[in-house]
Amino acid sequence: MFKLNRRQMLRSMVLGGSMATFGGFSALSDLQLAHAVPDPDEAIPDRYYIFCYFSGAWDILLSLDPRDPAVFHNGNISTTRIQPGYDLLGYTRDPRRNAPITGASFVRDMEEDSRAFFGPYMGDLIANPDIASRLLVVRGMSMDTLTHQVGRRRFLTGKQPAGLNARGSSTDTWLAARLADREIIPNLSVRTESYNKDQPSFASALKATSSEDLLRVLSPGDTQLDHTQEDQLNALLKQQALCQDSKLSKTLEVAEESRQKSQLMLEGGLDRLFDFKARTDDMARLRDAFNIRTNSSSNSPEVQSAVAGVAITRGVSRCVSIEVARGLDTHFDNWITDQGARQQQGFDAIARLAYYLLNTPYYKNGKLDGNWLDKTVIVGFSEFSRTPLINSNSGRDHWLGNAAFLLGGGVKGGRVIGKSSDFGMYPSAVDLKTGRLKNDGEVIRPEHIIQALYNEVGIYDEPDLRVDGLDAIFG
Repeated sequence: MFKLNRRQMLRSMVLGGSMATFGGFSALSDLQLAHAVPDPDEAIPDRYYIFCYFSGAWDILLSLDPRDPAVFHNGNISTTRIQPGYDLLGYTRDPRRNAPITGASFVRDMEEDSRAFFGPYMGDLIANPDIASRLLVVRGMSMDTLTHQVGRRRFLTGKQPAGLNARGSSTDTWLAARLADREIIPNLSVRTESYNKDQPSFASALKATSSEDLLRVLSPGDTQLDHTQEDQLNALLKQQALCQDSKLSKTLEVAEESRQKSQLMLEGGLDRLFDFKARTDDMARLRDAFNIRTNSSSNSPEVQSAVAGVAITRGVSRCVSIEVARGLDTHFDNWITDQGARQQQGFDAIARLAYYLLNTPYYKNGKLDGNWLDKTVIVGFSEFSRTPLINSNSGRDHWLGNAAFLLGGGVKGGRVIGKSSDFGMYPSAVDLKTGRLKNDGEVIRPEHIIQALYNEVGIYDEPDLRVDGLDAIFG
């Protein structure tokens, strides 16, 4: 069974009226079939989500969308309006010596019909073939803003903010509301924003600033009631929640749901799962898997990736949002020292997370059903990118263009889709089904990616993103 979403149905009706003379109902049927999406009543795939935020606006010339320095160099800036700046970072234009761009054998550029090239700071995300072959990069995006809060909140919600204020619920909240029927913490957010404007309260993110902060939330307090006192108090609160006044109060209803959730979290001993300093063999293996050192801060990319990996694979959360890089707002010569290194730390942390998921078996109804990376979609994003030209302070300013990447569950990986222009790195219109350039296509924006995630699990018109999904993500 298939259905059309509202936007597609309206388009079909408009186009169908003009086509009736030439093709009658057959032409309309073909149009509808081309825009068909799965019926939400059908079984939806097992999906988990990890959203990885690079805070401050990344420079995609150093990572996801580089340029060949043999062509794009200081001598022809006037004709390309692109200045990679690799020479400032110690790289040469000689491909035999310290080359700044790397061809990824397991990632294909669909537009160029050749292997894809990446900048010097992609790290393990393209070095490991098991991970690179599952990676999908989206180039040539537009953010329509140069303001950090606006770009960030547009990527979180799929909607242009009203001023600086987010509109609607964030993607993690929508997905948790749709899918999280078993998890104790359906939606977990570490150092990232999350919004619930219109979804059930259980889908609201539990927010933490670090792993230690999360540990405090999940740990019982120092002062404990004895079992008799605790049972009596719980019985009293439960009785209070059942009275008529409580049932009519949304505030009291949410308070009771929160109390029950807190009780489940504390009774489940979840704090032990996130005590990364514990002197146990399991924690030692986890620290090694995520490269957590004794001097790693509790909000480092490595620790946050470990939080996400544990929360997903141990059945704690359905959606996890983490900040894997910060301090990327490099307008000055800190671009030279900080931008690439901090991006690479984030990419490396995500690569370890993906490898951990890949090597953790996934069981359904007691039977082996692949691995956790098969089920988990990882999304990497930033609020926008940085200017193609270096400014007078040896840094880069804000740029409307952008890129993003996805990895894991259901994503057709090993590909780069879309393209930024070779003059000034402007966004390009693409066919949303193939990701190939198309003159009458659409410029990719965050909402196209988000709607594709929604479509796969049967969320269509409700978020009201008013775009078709980037179907090329799932092939």
